[in-house]
Amino acid sequence: MKFYDRDKELAILQANEQQSFESAVFTVLMGRRRIGKTSLITKFLEKKEYAYLFVSKDSEALLCQNFQRDLEQQIGLTIYGEVSKFKDLFEVIMKEAQKRHLTIVMDEFQTLYKINPSIFGDIQNIWDRYKREAKINFIVSGSIQTLMKRIFEDESEPLYGRPTSKFTLRPFTIEVMKQILQDVNPNYLPEDLLCLYAITGGVAKYIELLIDAKCYTRKKMLDYVCRQDSYFLTEGKDLLNQEFSGDFTTYFSILQVIANGKTKRSEIDSVLHKGMGTYLQNLESRYELINRMKPLLAKKNGKVTAYEIHDNFLRFWFRFIYPYQSLIERNLFSLLRSNIENNYEGFTGRTLERYFQDKFMETEQFTQIGNWWDRKGENEIDLIAINEFTHTGLIAEIKRNVHKLSMSKLQEKIAILPKKDFGEYEFETIGLSLQDM
Repeated sequence: MKFYDRDKELAILQANEQQSFESAVFTVLMGRRRIGKTSLITKFLEKKEYAYLFVSKDSEALLCQNFQRDLEQQIGLTIYGEVSKFKDLFEVIMKEAQKRHLTIVMDEFQTLYKINPSIFGDIQNIWDRYKREAKINFIVSGSIQTLMKRIFEDESEPLYGRPTSKFTLRPFTIEVMKQILQDVNPNYLPEDLLCLYAITGGVAKYIELLIDAKCYTRKKMLDYVCRQDSYFLTEGKDLLNQEFSGDFTTYFSILQVIANGKTKRSEIDSVLHKGMGTYLQNLESRYELINRMKPLLAKKNGKVTAYEIHDNFLRFWFRFIYPYQSLIERNLFSLLRSNIENNYEGFTGRTLERYFQDKFMETEQFTQIGNWWDRKGENEIDLIAINEFTHTGLIAEIKRNVHKLSMSKLQEKIAILPKKDFGEYEFETIGLSLQDM
């Protein structure tokens, strides 16, 4: 698959590079695994001289040996003798950057934490000593969100406040996903786009796997997911095991319960026969894997809440793959595929709501977008989008099947919206279905 989008991110890297010819620049690029961080950096550095250093899970001494070799081969930086300490290697780099401009990329930077946590203090010390005279474009990227945030956003950590540039790479927008499908399958159907969105959520690696395998339709995408050699079958575990370390069982159970539609705290506790408050808080704040949803404009301390898995792929994986490991182990992939087919429409009903919420947010015309429901859960509005500056908004009923849309029922729900919250807004009302994707 060809390289798509990322114009804004490339512009940031370009500006940072220009600055680095005059003063040292320390760029931190974060984002979930498979999002395309390395591809972005590689694209930006095409036809430029740079050193790419991948932080593997080796001893510090072996890692330094590998870095020594890479620096000499890629940018001609010869380090005499055998370096066994990262601080010595980094000091050589910074000294060299006082003589000539260097671009150094360090991938999976967070792995240094497991090799030797004191390395970050060494980087701080050396960076502070040499940065004024160094002409270096130092780019680090990392995938384990919890560690990257700890390294750079925890005030007690030595590298807090050191980066001159820090940003997070997000999934592809809906418009980019549509462009990708259009390029490979000009006659794609809304169902194909919804399936691509449901499985990948815009994550570059997942889209690339499907596109390169010529899976352009809903059927082919789902068939590919359920193949015996499918990358997607183990991806949930591969993605989260390092985040959760040894405490993944309870977290996986909670995510499975939420993916199956038990989204209230009381429902989750009931299914798992235990209070899950601390785990839910960690999943929301520490790991950023779930959202605590409230009716739009509800009070922050309101009790009407529900939980939802933030990541589309993980929502799909915990609904259709993780609970059926026994089928996978016994090579019963046809049964796995049949179960997805049988429950697909119900599952993608909510996915379609998320699609339109994302789509309207990407227009940059609204300041808040969400759902609304009453305390009893009897009246629910699929989408409310508001602009707090212009006091205008949009309210939508969303159904897969256009014939199931009922604007009269929507008006009845609108009539019971709290006037104290929504009375000042002038709303447009619309019905949305698959045909409007």
